[in-house]
Amino acid sequence: MAFKNSDLSKITFAFLDIETTGGNVSHDRITEIGIRLWRAGETVGEWQTLLNPGTRISPFIEQLTGISNDMVADAPLFETIADELEEQLRDTVFVAHNARFDYGFIKSEFRKLGRLFSARVLCTVKLSRRLYPEFRKHNMDALIERHGLEQVRRHRAMGDVSAMLAFFENALADKGEEQIEKAVAELLQRPSLPSHLPLDTLKDLPRAPGVYRFYGENDVLLYVGKSTNIAQRVASHFSGDHNTSRGVRISESLRRVECTETAGELGALLLELREIKALNPLFNRRSRAAKSLVSIELTPNDSGYLQARLVRKIEPHRLASYYGLFRSKRDAERALSGIAAKNEVCNRLLGLEPEREGACFQRALGRCKGACEGIEDVARYNLRVQIAFHELRLRTWPWKGPVAIVERREGREEPDILVVYNWMHVATLHDEQSLHDLSLRGQSITFDLDSYKLLVKALMGRNAKVDSLIELPAVGEPDVLMP
Repeated sequence: MAFKNSDLSKITFAFLDIETTGGNVSHDRITEIGIRLWRAGETVGEWQTLLNPGTRISPFIEQLTGISNDMVADAPLFETIADELEEQLRDTVFVAHNARFDYGFIKSEFRKLGRLFSARVLCTVKLSRRLYPEFRKHNMDALIERHGLEQVRRHRAMGDVSAMLAFFENALADKGEEQIEKAVAELLQRPSLPSHLPLDTLKDLPRAPGVYRFYGENDVLLYVGKSTNIAQRVASHFSGDHNTSRGVRISESLRRVECTETAGELGALLLELREIKALNPLFNRRSRAAKSLVSIELTPNDSGYLQARLVRKIEPHRLASYYGLFRSKRDAERALSGIAAKNEVCNRLLGLEPEREGACFQRALGRCKGACEGIEDVARYNLRVQIAFHELRLRTWPWKGPVAIVERREGREEPDILVVYNWMHVATLHDEQSLHDLSLRGQSITFDLDSYKLLVKALMGRNAKVDSLIELPAVGEPDVLMP
């Protein structure tokens, strides 16, 4: 009897496999579930069912699994079998091959019903890697061939369950109870990791601020993130059980994790921004470099009324002349329309209507007080415009020249010296000599929306926390690049 002298002899292992309409947990659904319950060397139960996914099965999936639309037309919906499935899996260890996929789909189906599902999970891909590290492939077909397992009907739930259990029993006979018990116990205690990552990945990561990078096959950069505790944050990526299709794709593609420590949070934030914009990771949607930045400038027309014009070249030394930073002309015009609607400001003077004689269109609707016709007092109109645009006004750089923000961390010898000028991150240095030798002349720096917002919040915000800030003498003007 397997595990006869172990606590594992008391555990029921639920070997489970599902078939689905595809690999996207957000919109694909389960079409079949198969479970075989195994305890102390014996099969103690079995359960299987087809499911109506509530959506069409594609010809490709039908050919792969052999499950057709006709076969599932009269099958139960997941909500019909949810209680029974939960009962089958109660107090068991959830075992699957590439378990994050199956477990993620099961949790997603329960979540769609407003219910939570949770279980201890054992992945047989990881178990194979742990027991047979000398082999490169650990997919089910490779295991069947390598261990001489009986051929089964692949890509059907009970067929894959039979293969998975056969591998487990074969490994038990090959490696012995003690080694299997140790491997299973370790895997059940470990945080869930994608199957292609080494088991000691989290152990090697620092519990310190910094930036981490996820790489896929051929060292393709998948994702860049930051945290005040790198190891904890990376682990949290793998505990969400694939709430999104992006999480599934990252997990399936991930091959290695790399990180860079920083002395503090601000340095991590700035490094993350710089790497996302420079390296364009596949799965970073936010903070990518904008193709162009658009702002709004207010200048008086021939009659003295302030009119708005869109500008694409921003001069950092005169930021107070600009209102708002936008990633596109459409975003800027949307902001102008909102200001016009709330403040009865003339659409024509905002550039939202073409120049022509007479009143603007909004005047006829009673939404303009007549600046377009020269009726409203100029001073009164301009005051209303300045008030309406006040919250969009960009921050003037409050120091005469660049500043050095020094971040230190206990246990780390060298500080991070973050040199910032006109809300732009110029450089990160690590000693006073480098700071003394620094010259901005000839450096090319991009004025960036995300860095502007980040640095304004960090240096001027209500909860601004800066360990040490040193004003630096003017050391030349950098070349400012615009997106």
